[in-house]
Amino acid sequence: MKVLLVEDSPVVLKVLRYLVSQNDLFIPVLAASFEEAKTCLAEHDDDFFAAIVDLNLPDAENGEIVDLVLDRQIPCIVLTGNFDDELRLKLLNKGVVDYITKDSRYSFNHAMKVLERLEKNNNIKVLVAEDSSTSRLFIKILLQQYQFQVVEAENGQEALAILEQDSSIKMLITDYNMPLINGYDLVRMLRHNERFKDLVIIGLSAEGDSSLSAKFIKSGANDFLKKPFYHEEFHCRVNHNLEAQEMLQTIRDLANIDPLTKLFNRRYLFAEGESSYQKSIASGRILSVIMLDIDYFKKVNDTYGHIIGDALLEEFSACLKLVFPGEMISRFGGEEFCVLLPAENEESVISKINELFEKLKGMQFTECEISITCSGGVACEMQPTLSKAIEIADERLYSAKNTGRNKFVCE
Repeated sequence: MKVLLVEDSPVVLKVLRYLVSQNDLFIPVLAASFEEAKTCLAEHDDDFFAAIVDLNLPDAENGEIVDLVLDRQIPCIVLTGNFDDELRLKLLNKGVVDYITKDSRYSFNHAMKVLERLEKNNNIKVLVAEDSSTSRLFIKILLQQYQFQVVEAENGQEALAILEQDSSIKMLITDYNMPLINGYDLVRMLRHNERFKDLVIIGLSAEGDSSLSAKFIKSGANDFLKKPFYHEEFHCRVNHNLEAQEMLQTIRDLANIDPLTKLFNRRYLFAEGESSYQKSIASGRILSVIMLDIDYFKKVNDTYGHIIGDALLEEFSACLKLVFPGEMISRFGGEEFCVLLPAENEESVISKINELFEKLKGMQFTECEISITCSGGVACEMQPTLSKAIEIADERLYSAKNTGRNKFVCE
């Protein structure tokens, strides 16, 4: 992603270039004047993810660089040596992402933080529930300035239906006073559903009741904003709540994700997997347990070393994700893996395992181009608990290994 950096001070430009280069996603493109910026934009076909610009340039002292960048619909972060509140509001109303004064090193770090937030927001979908079309459009514009994907709803009932259908929505911004279902009741309904426990919710209201913010937050909202609000206040609240949720997810990942393969770990398998298994028993659906083990993995470590062995485990895990997309795949321990596979019958499970075995035939892993096989054990018949099903699948796995490897046993 190209980032245009426009700054007449060589020292500041050097600092910005260094900071932007620290993120592998970004490629800095430098300009020391308005004319150089025009040339860069022409040469690169406006193919820029964002721009960080100095407001006052020797050949454009009145902020012309901002108009140049915004006219090409490039997110613009302004860096300036002087703080002017009237100018700040004018620029924010124009559509500038942020207005930052160059008064310390933290200013440059903040600019980088905004840039990285823009990149993350590209993949974040936000639902705006607001019955006023004017307010809804205003909020939508603010969110799109920060590169969010925006979905709209005119009332709480429509918002609830959208959330039920689209699990990719990460944030809800809801007004309080809406027809059919108001914002407060909408929050309560969502928080009573386990599925929406991680949905970030920000409440809005123009009403003067001082207790409304507390009611929203006590009912499960993450935050509350009283209308009208400033651009910067809105963006800060949105970003702060998303970062808090991302930090929570990071903590969960540390507890539930295997750091090498990025698959679920054994702890998560027995906790969440057991819950899924019991739900399958209750609904009469088949949830098959597949235990897999890479054949002769110790020989790989002995021959090529543990670094190559680790790389093999990573690549094999990626292969499992391709064959079993969206399923619960866990690293059970060492080179042993467990897959929970919902299936209509035993034949469909066997078909997926055959797909894995066929895929392995044509693959070479790591820079050493290692060919591998694996062995598997499958428990298609439902057991009283997941632990029992894993025990049976594991016994069949070792039967496959003891009778020649590169095969799987179903019974």
